[in-house]
Amino acid sequence: MLSKKQLGLVLLGILLSFGVYAQPFNFPLNIPSGKQGQFHVQGVAIDKVNGFVYFSFTDKLVKTDRQGNLIGSVTGLTGHLGDIDLKVDENKIYGSLEYKNDAIGKNISNKLGVAEKKDQVGFYVAIFDAARIVRPNMDAQKEDLLQTVCIREAVKDHKDSVIVDGKKLAHRYACSGIDGLTFGPAFGAIKDSKQYLYVAYGIYGDTTRTDNDHQVILRYDVKDWGRYARPLSQDDLHTAGPAKPLDKYFIRTGATNYGIQNLAYDASTGNFFAAVYKGKKSRYPNYDLFMIDGRQKPVKRTLIPDGEQVKMLALSAAGLKDPATGIRGWRFEWGSTRLCPMGDGKFYISHNSKDKDGQQQTVLHLYQWVGSEEEAFMMYR
Repeated sequence: MLSKKQLGLVLLGILLSFGVYAQPFNFPLNIPSGKQGQFHVQGVAIDKVNGFVYFSFTDKLVKTDRQGNLIGSVTGLTGHLGDIDLKVDENKIYGSLEYKNDAIGKNISNKLGVAEKKDQVGFYVAIFDAARIVRPNMDAQKEDLLQTVCIREAVKDHKDSVIVDGKKLAHRYACSGIDGLTFGPAFGAIKDSKQYLYVAYGIYGDTTRTDNDHQVILRYDVKDWGRYARPLSQDDLHTAGPAKPLDKYFIRTGATNYGIQNLAYDASTGNFFAAVYKGKKSRYPNYDLFMIDGRQKPVKRTLIPDGEQVKMLALSAAGLKDPATGIRGWRFEWGSTRLCPMGDGKFYISHNSKDKDGQQQTVLHLYQWVGSEEEAFMMYR
């Protein structure tokens, strides 16, 4: 006999297969990005009110309608444009933007045929004026539609060296830069309407380090960011930005490969979803997807191995539980190139692919949140 949980999954699967569901927005089951060049999709933001979809493809931002028809794009970026989110009240797209000379930076420079920025490191939140993106190939530096704010905390941690287990290592917390990004309420106060910007570190997945087993998330209030915002100048990286975040949070997941790739707050569950490239340390479960409990306030804990007192977030009590570490999460193939909460437990999730001609693209598929022990989402068909 099926358990209640198993029966619920079966019934949900039947409803989804027949398309029987409440659709609170006029969006299709699938949204294609179209072919977008040699770099894979990094993030997606959806404007439910005006019916626009925004895709970040590393070196450009693409704007389409809800059927995937191209409306405009911002091009000419020589850094790494990562995860993005829409700040609804401003109608602006916020995205993580990196300039660095590690393996990622060198790969981008080589593919674009531009000089490496050997002595320059810059991590920014890029702020695009969505209403001004009206035609293809708008220049990121020449058009008046993009401002940048430096995330100085991440730059400092990336440049710092640390002593771990008696060895001097580059990059505090193994910080490679920034990537995952979302707007959401304060942890432990999800009923409050005030929205904060959360920016997650990219973290090197070095299996020989012991100080890279936590994700790092910074919290900012962007209401006064006008005093920091500067136009993008890729040959002269500026350092204008807040000296410190409002908060710096840690969450134990085990090492991952380049940290949180996509971070998304979902109001229907009150939680923050974190999709990653799974890690390779054998002592950890190496899940692809984690859910951070938005209802729990951060607590002070001692960070191992250096003994630092930090604010620790909690994973939600859902998903698979690793008996050795107590870490919970899911094995889910998709999400690292974006999962977008749409309300009522519905998500668009990016399925990225590469054609035989080398062209990268994605298709957004509509999913329903399940949240069982083994199943995170189920796709509408």
